[in-house]
Amino acid sequence: MTPTRCWWCGTDPLYVAYHDREWGKPVTDDTRLFEKVCLEGFQAGLSWLTILRKRENFRRAFANFDIDRVARYKARDVTRLLGDEGIIRHRGKIESTINNAGRAIELREEYGSLSKYFWHWQPDPASRPRRITRETLMGMATTPESVALSKDLRRRGWTFVGPTTIYAFMQAMGLVNDHVEDCDFSDRTAGPTAARAGTHPRTRSPRSAARRR
Repeated sequence: MTPTRCWWCGTDPLYVAYHDREWGKPVTDDTRLFEKVCLEGFQAGLSWLTILRKRENFRRAFANFDIDRVARYKARDVTRLLGDEGIIRHRGKIESTINNAGRAIELREEYGSLSKYFWHWQPDPASRPRRITRETLMGMATTPESVALSKDLRRRGWTFVGPTTIYAFMQAMGLVNDHVEDCDFSDRTAGPTAARAGTHPRTRSPRSAARRR
């Protein structure tokens, strides 16, 4: 029997596998978090499937998104990347990834890890919609949390991290569980005790400490 899935993954095998195995599952690994926020930036103006088809090329081009190595990239690396047909050859996005690696190191030094920083922004379950449907998600390109996280990142010098980009990042990395309610992968992602709002044990939110990020 064919599983019921979120509508957005369609029938493309790569997209379906991404939906089933990755999207919405909690990620706490710093490298994967950095990779995702960078790739979401590259997606701006494009489809995620376009990026997904090039993801292995991006990993090769950016040293598997090793934060310390990418932060050391110089002008010659930008030139090399601009000539790489396997990735999105957008100078601003390439330079943004290098810049953001430096900013990620600063966050890591301040918080101990990127994971601790990003998961600090997990929404309160009470702030989330009672039902997650296609209609709900189609009208929810951003949330107060994604707007606030985007603002904080930009204040810290990150680029290509607008509120819509950041909400897509939060969805993919499991900070929220936005599988639609009839998706067979929703409960599997959320786990037996997790709230619909997220799938990771909550830490004290900056919202309570500093008025919603």
